[in-house]
Amino acid sequence: MAVRLIFLFVVLPLAELFLLLEFAELTSAGWAMLLVVLTGLVGYWLARSQGLRTYHRIQSELSAGKVPTDALLDGMMIFLAGALLLTPGILTDLAGFSLLVPLSRSCYRRLVLRWVNSRFSWQQVAGGPFKSSVFSQSDLDSSQIVDVEVTGPTVDAEVVQHVEHDETNPDAAD
Repeated sequence: MAVRLIFLFVVLPLAELFLLLEFAELTSAGWAMLLVVLTGLVGYWLARSQGLRTYHRIQSELSAGKVPTDALLDGMMIFLAGALLLTPGILTDLAGFSLLVPLSRSCYRRLVLRWVNSRFSWQQVAGGPFKSSVFSQSDLDSSQIVDVEVTGPTVDAEVVQHVEHDETNPDAAD
């Protein structure tokens, strides 16, 4: 974990700085600044438009009673892409733009799902507005008779009088 943090906060920023300085040396400082500003603006616009499209896809899948797994993953990747594009640098811009391209995003989605499935075990649960194939309506039938052998002490009793309980008049049963 410490190696990843060192890479993220030391090596990556130094590589970004080196690439920006090399780009500025090849062109000029003005072009390097323009590149940083333009990728930030274009990234903001693309992330916003694709984020709204994904938000509407999530809403439509939820209203259809489906779990929007792919759309939620797309939304998280678009959010990450926006953050990467707002970060100055060439490597982060390339990573951010690759997350905004739907074709590459589907490849990333498969990788993320494969990683999650390898780390966690899954169980399906029925309930709420989402449709599931775990239980059918016949599984939930309360009129089913279950034959069970009772062991232990039993009480022999006889019903003398059966009184119906009236919800409107609580004193009727007394």
